[in-house]
Amino acid sequence: MTVDEYLADPESRFATVAMTDTNGLLRGQMVSARSLKGIAKNGMGMSPVTLALDPTDVVLTIPGVSDGSSDFHDDPLVIDPATARRLPWSKPGHDMLVLANYSGATAEFCPRSLLKRVLSRVNEAGFNLCYGMELEYTLFDETPESAREKGYRNLKTATQHGSHDLVLYQVQQTEWYEAVAAMCEPLGIELAKMHEEIGGGFLEACIAAGEGLEPADQLVLLKNFLRALAQRQGKCVTFMPRWTEHADSQSIHVHVSLKDHEGRSVFHDPSQKNGVSQTFRHFIGGLQKYIGDMTLIFQPTVNSYRRFAPGTFAPPGLTWGYENRTTCFRIVGHDAGSLRVENRLPGADTNPYLTVAATVAAGVAGILEKIEPDAETIGNGYSQETPRDFARSMPEAIERLRGSAFAADWLSPRFVEAFTATRESQHNEFRRKIPDVELERFFDLG
Repeated sequence: MTVDEYLADPESRFATVAMTDTNGLLRGQMVSARSLKGIAKNGMGMSPVTLALDPTDVVLTIPGVSDGSSDFHDDPLVIDPATARRLPWSKPGHDMLVLANYSGATAEFCPRSLLKRVLSRVNEAGFNLCYGMELEYTLFDETPESAREKGYRNLKTATQHGSHDLVLYQVQQTEWYEAVAAMCEPLGIELAKMHEEIGGGFLEACIAAGEGLEPADQLVLLKNFLRALAQRQGKCVTFMPRWTEHADSQSIHVHVSLKDHEGRSVFHDPSQKNGVSQTFRHFIGGLQKYIGDMTLIFQPTVNSYRRFAPGTFAPPGLTWGYENRTTCFRIVGHDAGSLRVENRLPGADTNPYLTVAATVAAGVAGILEKIEPDAETIGNGYSQETPRDFARSMPEAIERLRGSAFAADWLSPRFVEAFTATRESQHNEFRRKIPDVELERFFDLG
């Protein structure tokens, strides 16, 4: 149902207008059908401070928005009528959901608006982006309250053992799998597959490849509504990259291919090794050159960097290889319809819009600048030296993004200023905390 059809229905009462913050959380308001009619024409006010909030509404610093100079004004959200879909558990007449993004000055650091600008620039360069996304998460037989009462330790995962692709656990959790699929239908989320992953309760859900903003919209919806579904079932989920030292790391993998405006793959050349065209090589070269300076986008929280502890199956550096999961940029596929690159760097805590924007910007810049990649990694990438690396700590990531002329050009100077300021604010807050492990190790005899 379109927005116009919803408004024309005399039974329509309320709708939800939602935008996505920098954490990937949906924030918005339920508005009357009458109000939605005006919002569709004129937008809806919301304070840019929304983009300065951490998940639990700790206000982080953005110069001019949440610091001592701010007046906490509203800026307009503009709805995207193409995103209209149904809320999965709401009654008819109350079940319209439509996504929005900031316009005006705040659009410079609004994640959805930023991806729109990058996609437009990619299109002007002669390319159409096609991409899909994989989301890893852990499901618990705990409520949010019981997890908190346990101090988030010794939690009961939905399955007991590591179970990569184990059909036994998939069948055991049939109700969960079927509930996820049913939830996705009214939300317009095109699930390509779901399966068990490499730890207790560890699951993966994959968004089918598509174009424009749609796959990123769908992944945002999937993350938010998986949480809601779990809570409705007396469970909870986490997307933390490392929620315990005993679990492997959780990530979002982005699969990207490019076509020209006639719909032909620019990544495929059957005369070359593995069908990898020179244009595709340049795309990989751009990823290697520019992704490292944008690590903060792919690793946006203090927890993100624990994903790269020794022994986890996370990228060893900015390496690439054909069908090689021990590299950061894995080339996948065998023909014009399937050949693509998988960016394995993003953590599961990343914002999908920012992750896609940074990935495709780096790759397309590589094409435009004809950047040659480093030598392909053959064999196990964890046992080899990596010629290029991403930032290994949050302070390093902040400084590298802050100093990146590339990020300022493609993503905007205002985004770089705002995003680095919020992450620096988060890091400074956590520097003041005393972790339990430090008390256990050093209190008595340290």
